[in-house]
Amino acid sequence: MAGKTKIFERIKSLFKIRLSFKTRLLILVLGTAWVFVITFFFWQYEREKQFKAEILDTQLQMHNLRIINDMARGEDIGAVVSRINPPMPDVRVTLIDDMGRVTFDTNDAMGIGNHADRPEVIAARKNGWGMTVSRKSQIDGKDYFYTATRGPYGLIVRTAVPYDHSLLDTLSADWQFLWAIIAASLVISIIGWMATDRLSRSIKRLSSFAATIEKGQRMPEGYKFPKDELGTISSHIITLYNKWMQTMEERDLQHAEALKAEREKERFKKQLTIDINHELKTPVASIILCLETLKDFPDLPPVRREEMENRILTNALRLQNMLKDVSLITRMDEGSDMIHFTPVSLNELVTEVADDLRPSAAKKGIEIVVDMPRTPQMIDGNAPMLESIFRNLIRNAILYCGGTEIKITGDEQGNWTVGDDGIGIAEEHYPHIFDRFYRLDKGRSRKVGGTGLGLAIVKTAVELHGGKIAISSNDPGTLFSFNFPNQTAALQ
Repeated sequence: MAGKTKIFERIKSLFKIRLSFKTRLLILVLGTAWVFVITFFFWQYEREKQFKAEILDTQLQMHNLRIINDMARGEDIGAVVSRINPPMPDVRVTLIDDMGRVTFDTNDAMGIGNHADRPEVIAARKNGWGMTVSRKSQIDGKDYFYTATRGPYGLIVRTAVPYDHSLLDTLSADWQFLWAIIAASLVISIIGWMATDRLSRSIKRLSSFAATIEKGQRMPEGYKFPKDELGTISSHIITLYNKWMQTMEERDLQHAEALKAEREKERFKKQLTIDINHELKTPVASIILCLETLKDFPDLPPVRREEMENRILTNALRLQNMLKDVSLITRMDEGSDMIHFTPVSLNELVTEVADDLRPSAAKKGIEIVVDMPRTPQMIDGNAPMLESIFRNLIRNAILYCGGTEIKITGDEQGNWTVGDDGIGIAEEHYPHIFDRFYRLDKGRSRKVGGTGLGLAIVKTAVELHGGKIAISSNDPGTLFSFNFPNQTAALQ
């Protein structure tokens, strides 16, 4: 019993085998084609046999008519049969009267019974001729092909041909058409296989495409489909999907960049807070120390007291400048979209800044030279920020260059430089020169009142106006190069 159960389970498992789409489609196509071919074969086979039987019947009918015609001229049937050659050998001739009695038979089968009920005789009496393809003879027990023809006075002339090899060859179907059908079937099978394979490839690619979508991946470029309707539709779907994926990737990239920028901004905020806290400690501590000294020692000598007061003033001014710079750089970071831009004349702005700083430069033996186009150069920008660019660069050069000349140049293409002929800056500082609170010589910078934000303000202000700034050696000295892409010459 257990063995039978296992056998049934195996049979059930065979039926559960899931065939691929290509296999199922191929079976359907080839099954339909072969059913049609087999049906056509049997139909054609029977049709051809019927056709050959009708040909043989026609030949025998003609033989019967010749016998009837000769008998109508008064000849004896025996003489007629012996004289007329039949279309085939071993043809048996029977003469049946109007009552169905056999009056002549080439096999001497007289008195064998009435033939009025024979199918071919009945048909001949009704239609003039009749045929029975195969029937066993009651005389000799052999199978015969019968043809009967009606003559005058109700006489029936019937011929019969025994089913020997000769007759079988005559009535057999022509097998040449079978080979033609087999060849056609093979061609249909090949075409069906090619068609299903082509369709299956499209289905497989669509299945792969669905799996790729499920994983959220992009289809590889050059993924080709067959050149048919399904392939065209599939290609369009994949093209649309890849475009959608590209859009989503770009959106994700933009989101990631925005998030990165936001995080960077937050980092700058935290770092700025830390740096400001650090930078404020020194001037605040110095101010507190001086105030405590003045409070604890009210009888300080005038010279010492004046020194303390000057130190308090210097550090207070330093704090004021730092707060001003922090406010400016914070405003540029946080509210760049709210900064108001108006037409500004760079010629006037640069000239005004240079004239304002010339006295400070002259005290250190430095000459400020300005070289600009005579045609007024206009820019759609923020005047205070543009001023901070040139003022910070020139002021830094005055405080730290140690040279004799500071030169500001500009051209009509919006390219500007601020250079000096001083001691220069080592290239190792170039990558950090625009960082906030970065100082080459911290002690010296604090001594001259620098906040460490000047060059950071310059870089941010240049970028807000669509430009870029770079530092290089002026050999000797340092050269700052920057540009204003939207600079134009004013109409005269």
